Amino acid sequence: MNHVEESYDVLIVGAGHAGCEAALAAARLGLETIVFTVSVDSIALMPCNPNIGGSSKGHLVREVDALGGEMGKNIDKTFLQSKMLNVSKGPAVHSLRAQADKQAYTREMRRTLENTDHLTIRQGEISEIIVEQGCLTGAKTVSGAVYHVKSMVIATGTYLKARCIYGDVSNETGPNGLQSAKHLTESLKQHGIELRRFKTGTPARVDRRSLDFSKMEIQEGDERIVPFSFSTDPESVQKEQVPCWLTYTNEETHRIIRENIDRSPLFSGAIEGTGPRYCPSIEDKVVKFADKERHHVFVEPEGLYTNEMYLSGMSSSLPEDVQYAMYRTVPGLEHVKIVRNAYAIEYDCIDARQLKPTLEFKKIRGLFAAGQFNGSSGYEEAAAQGIIAGINAARHAQGLEGIVIDRSQGYIGVLIDDLVTKESHEPYRMMTSRAEYRLLLRQDNADLRLSAIGHEIGLVSDEAYQKTVRKEQLINSEISRLKSVMVGASADVQNFLMQHGSAPLKTAASLEELIRRPELDYDAIAPLDPARSTKQQETNSSGTDGCFMPPEAVEQINIHIKYEGYIERQKRQVEQFQKLEKKKLPENIDYAGISGLRIEAKQKLALYRPISIGQASRISGVSPADISVLLVYLETRSAGRKQ
Repeated sequence: MNHVEESYDVLIVGAGHAGCEAALAAARLGLETIVFTVSVDSIALMPCNPNIGGSSKGHLVREVDALGGEMGKNIDKTFLQSKMLNVSKGPAVHSLRAQADKQAYTREMRRTLENTDHLTIRQGEISEIIVEQGCLTGAKTVSGAVYHVKSMVIATGTYLKARCIYGDVSNETGPNGLQSAKHLTESLKQHGIELRRFKTGTPARVDRRSLDFSKMEIQEGDERIVPFSFSTDPESVQKEQVPCWLTYTNEETHRIIRENIDRSPLFSGAIEGTGPRYCPSIEDKVVKFADKERHHVFVEPEGLYTNEMYLSGMSSSLPEDVQYAMYRTVPGLEHVKIVRNAYAIEYDCIDARQLKPTLEFKKIRGLFAAGQFNGSSGYEEAAAQGIIAGINAARHAQGLEGIVIDRSQGYIGVLIDDLVTKESHEPYRMMTSRAEYRLLLRQDNADLRLSAIGHEIGLVSDEAYQKTVRKEQLINSEISRLKSVMVGASADVQNFLMQHGSAPLKTAASLEELIRRPELDYDAIAPLDPARSTKQQETNSSGTDGCFMPPEAVEQINIHIKYEGYIERQKRQVEQFQKLEKKKLPENIDYAGISGLRIEAKQKLALYRPISIGQASRISGVSPADISVLLVYLETRSAGRKQ
């Protein structure tokens, strides 16, 4: 019997948010790439919440964009509403969030993949990996076709041995009733990869015509829309936005849930997988937060050309009749008609501690993993891992060393480092609190932080990179100028300060010192700045002489000046962090033979094989005393080599 047999450089399993970024990265780097999906119609599918970004997730999207990824560009083309979150707080936690048109998002990403050179899309299911002497050499499909490749990325999302459940109903399908991937699990296990079961869930989709919006609070988008991608012209995204709505559960809702809790597969034991702590089902919330009188329910449109609405905050796996009963107690949902039932989905994934920080499996060279397959949750976390896995799969195929974004460089670094070094018993979700250096890792400066890496890799064009370089030069030169321009304590100046509720000057001060005041900023002090007149702002848009600044540069100037002390302190912390990251640990190190290490530390270090002292210090069970022993060992080893 004859079977198809082909050769590619890189093979991607799955075309969700991780798979798309991985495939695009590898193909754009010139590698012949093939991406497999169980359904071509599910490319970049949003099976759950119809939005991109949000708290901390907006940071990830911006970082993916700065490295040369696609998610930010795609949502800029297909959003329905955009909003900057946490604006009442400091800039470190500002996060952009956009409501997506689901069908348009999928369609646009598919169009991008279909028109990318070196990229082949194939509908089919990968059933086996082929490994020779510890190195990935290819894969087989269920039809028996063989694909010889140099590297591969597994990005199966929630499809691997997936099971959708609500009440007593259990279907062995992927999200939205799509085909699950049933065969790859056994092959992975045969090659020593350990898998586990996680679960996530989604709320019901309901018919817009059955809702009463007069009983809900309208949620409008921002008046001035900020794009996700640094390459998107801000004027191109200023458009009429679609509103979202807010309502709440109540004690009657909670009573119905409590009375039927034994019918929930979450509590009856029908679901084995562990669910996400930070995105719990409504029944989880009612049980765990029994003192809460109500919970938010955001009613969000799924797209411009559909009446389906998404009930964010009411994820559930309760039976169909209970879903109807509880939803109809919510104001505005009294006569709701369900289009798609809420359900939980259970799936196979890995403990990502089996991976190197490059997202390559420690046991199998050339095999990489990304997205929810790694035990994370969320489209944005998936895309962030996808671009790194795609880059490193391409570099492996080229015989190049993989890249690692560390914790001081980006949220992507925090995400991957947490996944590969820390034990996680539930789907991992990114949060701003996880980033130690979050004042440096803001979403607004992702291009300044990471586009140099994207350019060096080959995903950011010379033109785009030079634009970022010019922006940075512009910011730095303007800050220097503001430090040098002095303002005297004249009557006009004192009157100006009084009008802005600012304390009068006792002696001359620089413009930079005035911007540091909470009630003043770069734009506010323009009347005191002789170099900035209305005429110059109108005529000089080049930004070359410090008289005119584009909004994104003004934002950086204000943040840098107002938070300078805190920023400098974090930079010093990063210097200490990087000293430990630069102290590399040999791959072949025999931890059992190092005297002074505690038994638990020897076991954990041998299991994880950390690449640096820094990574070793973040492993649970490795104490500061153990790190001191390792540092002495490295110095002794180095001294021995020199002799």
